[in-house]
Amino acid sequence: METHHNIPPTHPPYAPQIRRYQDWLQAQHGLRFDDYDALWRWSTTDLDAFWQSVWDYFDLQSPTPHSAVLAKNVMPGAQWFPGAQVNYARQVLRHVDAAQAAGQPALIGRNERGERRELSWPALRRQVAALALHMRAQGVQPGDRVAAYLPNIPETIVAFLACASIGAVWSLCAPDMGTHAVLDRFRQIAPTVLLVVDGVTYGGRDHDRCDVLAELRAQLPTLRHVVLVNNLDASKTVADTACYASVIARNDAETAAFEPAWLPFDHPLWIVYSSGTTGLPKPIVHGHGGMLLVMLQLAVLHNDIGCSYAPNSLGERYHWYSSTGWIMWNAQVGGLLGGTTCVLYDGNPGGSKERPDWTVLWRMAAEERVTFFGAGAAFYGHCMKAGITPAACGDLSAIRVLGSTGSPLPAEVQRWGSQLLASAGVPQVWWCNISGGTDFAGSFIGGNRELPQTPGRMQCRMLGAAVEAWDERGRPVLDAVGELVCTQPIPSMPLFLWGDADGARYRASYFDMYPPGHGRRPGGGDLGPEAGAVWRHGDWIEIGSSARPGCVIYGRSDATINRHGLRMGTSEIYSAVEALPEVLDSLVVDLEYLGRASYMPLFVVLRSGLVLDDGLRARINDAIRASLSPRFLPDEIVQVAEVPRTLSGKKQELPVKKLLLGQPMDKVVNPDAMANPGCLAWYVDFAARRAAGGAS
Repeated sequence: METHHNIPPTHPPYAPQIRRYQDWLQAQHGLRFDDYDALWRWSTTDLDAFWQSVWDYFDLQSPTPHSAVLAKNVMPGAQWFPGAQVNYARQVLRHVDAAQAAGQPALIGRNERGERRELSWPALRRQVAALALHMRAQGVQPGDRVAAYLPNIPETIVAFLACASIGAVWSLCAPDMGTHAVLDRFRQIAPTVLLVVDGVTYGGRDHDRCDVLAELRAQLPTLRHVVLVNNLDASKTVADTACYASVIARNDAETAAFEPAWLPFDHPLWIVYSSGTTGLPKPIVHGHGGMLLVMLQLAVLHNDIGCSYAPNSLGERYHWYSSTGWIMWNAQVGGLLGGTTCVLYDGNPGGSKERPDWTVLWRMAAEERVTFFGAGAAFYGHCMKAGITPAACGDLSAIRVLGSTGSPLPAEVQRWGSQLLASAGVPQVWWCNISGGTDFAGSFIGGNRELPQTPGRMQCRMLGAAVEAWDERGRPVLDAVGELVCTQPIPSMPLFLWGDADGARYRASYFDMYPPGHGRRPGGGDLGPEAGAVWRHGDWIEIGSSARPGCVIYGRSDATINRHGLRMGTSEIYSAVEALPEVLDSLVVDLEYLGRASYMPLFVVLRSGLVLDDGLRARINDAIRASLSPRFLPDEIVQVAEVPRTLSGKKQELPVKKLLLGQPMDKVVNPDAMANPGCLAWYVDFAARRAAGGAS
């Protein structure tokens, strides 16, 4: 569906998507920019013109016109495209006929059992229609929540699109999450329908999940209907559940005639979860329209993922390894919006514990002729340490892009990846390193295939993302590390947090650090307090000057845990650990910081007379694994006498984190504001011994 390119081509095949967009801007609007920085400044100061151009360039459609682009520029509470009607699933399914005519599939699903499945675009449309009609028949109405406990398989994408097509609100948790963590999320949103998997294979072992299903049904009283996806055992049945395979087998006149419903631009699309340092995970609601615009801006313009049936990018195949608990699953699905074939993998990318193998994904990419290969930064680090070679991976010559996110990518790992691809016949592989977040389901910092690359640095601020680094006085700085803020709204910023009736939790999460109006004028400067506050993301960032372009993310500036892109609130870890009778108190910090090995220690205060031994360490790890996920197991568990707390009783996570990152005590904590300042000496000594490489 190459509808938006009605100008003569000025570049050879495989012209970068962002270049094609700029050619279109010049041809259609007479807009020409001397360099990317000028284009970025236009996109962040003339928000109406930029986001309207995205709408037009991708030929987004609505049966009713919008009365404005950004009708109300206030943060939070921006109003985008009032009057427009859209549907995420409708945009995906626009590609069916053209993609099928070109012989391009919609989805390719692989797993560690060696199974391969291919889903055509017409089959995708039919299955989405069948499941959507089934949910409607169960009484699902627009706005009802549909919860899913499913792995990264084609069925999950079909279920999401079916849900979106009828205006229900999707929410997904990964099957590696413990029951407690899943319930902490789903209980908040009161789902009426649950889609659940019978089990998964991971690391060479089958893991039955029917016990989780029973617990979820018992603890979610609003459920009216359950659909079982047979992933391990096709013959398995569970009482009072519908069989997914039977549901999507429907193929009649009604499925053929089905069309996704037109919905208001801000109709809720999905609920994702991001945790802070206190309380339950935040249920973040994003809208159909905002996600359409931002996913196309991210996937096509910046990630350079083309349409698989378009001449310029014929045969494009997009893979980003992800759990369904990570926002990169949502980004992977976003590839379908542009008509791209998505290649999924369900399983452990590193083989099994008994037989480690970091060539698994590379061999899949070789066999499927993947063109865009994405993964978390930690994955590439594991591959480097494992010493994998091109000979063990197969023919990687189709890969033209390596994508990375989730945590900072060290320069030496990027150089290693480039050498791997060069040895495999790709001398100039482009690294698309991005950084954003679950919070707005997009990226603030990312790639541009036309800009120079420097290992260890990301290329640019994203179009439409008014990102700055602010110093301790709230002033923008270049070539210095500061707080990452976004001074202008983006269409995919949350509509609201579910259950946050007055918006207090939403404001406290992102908008309470700086005074309203400060830095809110497009292009720089202040506005009145009625404009609201800037978005403070919680990352440390350095934005380079023209002399040293690019950006570097230096990790979290708050105490939230970020394990390779999956964020977890420290409170969730405390809940799991402190439920053990032996543990009186605990404190965890995540020392994600560029240039240092990732390190997450857990400090525990034990009952009097107890000593931390291997048995107790195992029980603590088991508690975290069962309640949360193996992804959040600490690198080290350390027994301490006390956890430092403020006078009001709050755990001093951020000061301890800063101490362990090498900052002096007098710069990170005020002992007069502490209830137990005497305990700090132990942490200072621990930090010094760790910095010196001594035993802890």
